[in-house]
Amino acid sequence: MSTEILINASFHEARAAVIEEGMLQELFLERPSRRGLISNIYKGRVSRVLPGMQAAFIEIGLERTAFLHASDIYDRHHAGTGIEPPRTENIRTLVAEGDEILVQVVKDPLGTKGARLTTYITLPSRFLVYMPQGGGIGVSARIESESERERLRAAVQAGVLPDEGAGFIVRTAAEVATPAALHSDMSYLRRLWEFIRQKGLRTSPGQLVHADLPLHLRILRDLLRPDVDRVLIDQPGAHQEMTEFATTFMPDARSKLELYGEARPLFEMHHVEEEIQKALERKVLLKSGGYVIIDQTEAMTTIDINTGAFVGHRNLEETIFRTNLEAAVAIARQLRLRNLGGIIIIDFIDMEESQHRRQVIQAFERALASDHVKTSISSVSPLGLVEMTRKRTRESLEHVLCQACPTCEGRGFVKTAETVCYEVFREIQRQARQFECQQLMVLAHQDVIERLLDEESVALGELELSTGKPIRLQTEALYTVDQYDVVLM
Repeated sequence: MSTEILINASFHEARAAVIEEGMLQELFLERPSRRGLISNIYKGRVSRVLPGMQAAFIEIGLERTAFLHASDIYDRHHAGTGIEPPRTENIRTLVAEGDEILVQVVKDPLGTKGARLTTYITLPSRFLVYMPQGGGIGVSARIESESERERLRAAVQAGVLPDEGAGFIVRTAAEVATPAALHSDMSYLRRLWEFIRQKGLRTSPGQLVHADLPLHLRILRDLLRPDVDRVLIDQPGAHQEMTEFATTFMPDARSKLELYGEARPLFEMHHVEEEIQKALERKVLLKSGGYVIIDQTEAMTTIDINTGAFVGHRNLEETIFRTNLEAAVAIARQLRLRNLGGIIIIDFIDMEESQHRRQVIQAFERALASDHVKTSISSVSPLGLVEMTRKRTRESLEHVLCQACPTCEGRGFVKTAETVCYEVFREIQRQARQFECQQLMVLAHQDVIERLLDEESVALGELELSTGKPIRLQTEALYTVDQYDVVLM
């Protein structure tokens, strides 16, 4: 499979696009004002302990306090004993209000929720993840060869220091890595942890102790797999930094880095800008003529499939089956591209044959296999809905690039001009009865004023007769359709 990574770097924004078989599959975006916090390490102070939730709120210098659950707190009393700390233990035995602790962000702030924290620090390198408070050696499940898994485990074990109370996870990128490269990573991670630990002792609560790499270097570290053909970068400074990083940590990847120098913008040349705009729309068109509707809410994401203009060539069941198969692949791509997480409900078109239902679910699972974010599909519900979850670690593309409409306040709809006219009539009657005045003036959107002068003109005339007061109308250009004022004069 042909894979490319495109990196568009500028002073105000950095973007990275993963292109597989010529199609945009995943987009990463980072802005100085909203840089992701995941993997950042802070010196925190416990502000509140909630035994009922087995959690604590931690001040780390952000707008909202961060959340730390008891299961994410390293218990020094069990360190080195090999005993798994009991999850029902009272959190007050682990932390107290006012305590200063070193914490790492595992989930960015999402919506109204603060960041999610852990005290189990993890430090990634090219081939390994270091766990200073962990133990043992794990190997990525994506390395399928059992002999390779054992070779890597043995190589890392050979580099473990005597009485080293730490653990390592071998990353997917370490496949076929030499023992010397693994041991070099282990040495680097130990030095980095000692630096962070010492800095943490000197740092005041609420301050950043260690930040993760910038986006273009994280992409190089985390996504540059052997199957990636090339990495195109459009900014000389970022290209130089990536070249130096690759020379130090991943020399085999240096040849894949290319500086893009064409006049036409990189993302425009590869149709990425167009795909980003499509990813912000509700409707996803399928090649067959069918379409998918994606609605994202705070509680969950719902996805509906329709045949649309696709009429098929054989019978209705076959048409529905083909549409669902195509939609399954499209939905898996949209989940990655839009970075949709949490609970996801998919309403495939009802199929009569159980074999067709099975094949659609299998096609969906195969399409999700390339997603590096953890997904879980439950069985089809009694109503025929496919229920699944996708781990949510950062905000969706829509939440990063967009904000709620100020007119409808995120509802997705506004009152009709007809509805507003009747509200105006009720307000006129209320004010005319309560207050003395010579006349009334209605200030409203142009659509409302036009309706009052046209379809509702008779009703407006009767209202003037019943109240005994003339009613003037005035268009307000800055008002939305459902905004109005009735002024006494």
